[in-house]
Order: sequence, then C-alpha cells, then structure tokens
Amino acid sequence: MSGHDSVTLNFYADEAEIYATRGQEASHRHIDAFLKHLPAGGTILELGCGGGQDSEAMLARGFDVTPTDGTPEIAREAEKRLGRPVRVLLFDDLDEHGVYDGVWANACLLHVPRQDLPRIIERIHAALKPGGVFYASFKAGTREGRDKFDRYYNYPSEDWLRSAYKEPVWKSLAIAEEGGSGYDALPTSWLHAMAIKTP
Repeated sequence: MSGHDSVTLNFYADEAEIYATRGQEASHRHIDAFLKHLPAGGTILELGCGGGQDSEAMLARGFDVTPTDGTPEIAREAEKRLGRPVRVLLFDDLDEHGVYDGVWANACLLHVPRQDLPRIIERIHAALKPGGVFYASFKAGTREGRDKFDRYYNYPSEDWLRSAYKEPVWKSLAIAEEGGSGYDALPTSWLHAMAIKTP
C-alpha cells in the first residue's frame, strides 16, 4: 500500500514552479468555515499545501500552521511564498497522535488511490486532538481515473466518500457539492467534506 500515485507526484515535480506560481487564490470561504471550529491560534496541519496560499491565509489569521507537501519541488516553491520551512510529507508517513486542532487537505487527498483512502483518513483522525476538525475537498465522480495530464483521481460520489470516512467514527461529517474548476480549467463538481472528531 502506497497511499500515493507516482505518476501524479512526477507531474507535480515537473510542473512545480508553474503550478505554485499560477496565481491561485486561497479558498477563503472554506477556510472561514473551517477556522470557526478551531480555538484562536490553534494548531493546523496542512496536507498538500501546493503553492502555500491557504497556509499563508491561515497564518495571517494567527493560527499555528504546519504546511506540508508530498513533492519536494512543490514544497520548495511554497517555502518561497511562506518564508518558512515546508515539510515534505507523503500521506502514509503521517504518524502523529493527538497533535492538531485541525487538518486542512484542500484538493490533495483526491489523488489517493481509492483502496488507500480509508487508511489515510484513519491516520488523519489519529493526528487530531479530541474535537479536532478535518477539511478535505475532492473532484466528484463515480469511478477512479486520470485527467488529461495523466494525474490520478479517486473521483468519489458522496455515498462512496461517506463510506471511506466510516471508520473511525466521527462526531459529525458534512459533505457539500458545488461547481468549480481546477488546474485543467474544466468545469468540475467538487465535494467539500468537514468532519469533527469525537471530543
């Protein structure tokens, strides 16, 4: 079990500078919804930070953010923006327990092979403090596949995604669908999931 797709990682390694500096705005509306559940100055782990825009926004609001990315080349680009170290972390290497008030995973867990996603979610659950909050977003679909850049996506339906979160048990799990786009500039249905760990 790898928890990642090597072809997808290679794409981000090759496109790191272009991807990280393309002017992507922070996801302010979803960040606001996430942060309102956290204590002031709370600890946040960002997975798959990309260019660092979401970490930058949360740091500016006084939160203690640990930005990470699975691609060293992307991590270096994010460091330029953030002016601080960005840890290189593959999802399978997350091995912390009760450390974070929140885990932010915007448009990154969508690359985890379907069979591995429940296990990665368990690792995130373990890394959260009791009552901690976990946000993740996914490109919606009905079956896994690759896009025009050969990046792997798990493309979950809401029902399938709920089943992936089933173990461990969460206090609450809310999933909302909305339209948007991505790096490929194509119209995309997105699933936004917010889960709260049992206190």
